[in-house]
Amino acid sequence: MPSFTIKHATLDDIPDIIAIQEKTWEPTYGEILSKEQIDYMFEKIYSHEALTEQFNQGQHFMIILNDGRPEGFASVSEEKSGKFKLHKIYLLPSSQGSGAGKYLLGEAENYVRLAGGKVLFLNVNKFNKAKTFYERMGYEVVAEKDIPIGPYWMNDFILEKQLDRT
Repeated sequence: MPSFTIKHATLDDIPDIIAIQEKTWEPTYGEILSKEQIDYMFEKIYSHEALTEQFNQGQHFMIILNDGRPEGFASVSEEKSGKFKLHKIYLLPSSQGSGAGKYLLGEAENYVRLAGGKVLFLNVNKFNKAKTFYERMGYEVVAEKDIPIGPYWMNDFILEKQLDRT
């Protein structure tokens, strides 16, 4: 039986975040993106320097622990008054299907509510199977967006949830 807790991350937790990413990106994006694009994005988003910058720009990172072991993380930030963005949410492949994702997303939503947020939105790749998870959790597609990342493009859905409704 899993025993989940949340740790509010600091800069000292960056190595754990990177270690989780190294184990999740290939299984998550291997069928969607080229190896070159995955490597490029990983360096742009998940290098120690990039994560430090994200912390410094106000992203709040949470790590889900299962019996004290890091198994995933999420990050959120306020984009405009009352509207927050879920920038990242990833779980180790071995934790998927255990309830960890639902727990972590719920904790991110609670954090946003406590910070005064009314809306939480996120981007998800149009071909990412996680879209159905978000929809089951009450998120709705509100737009589509193609985002340039260096020489590559991310083709995303934007999903949103009103947090004043539980």
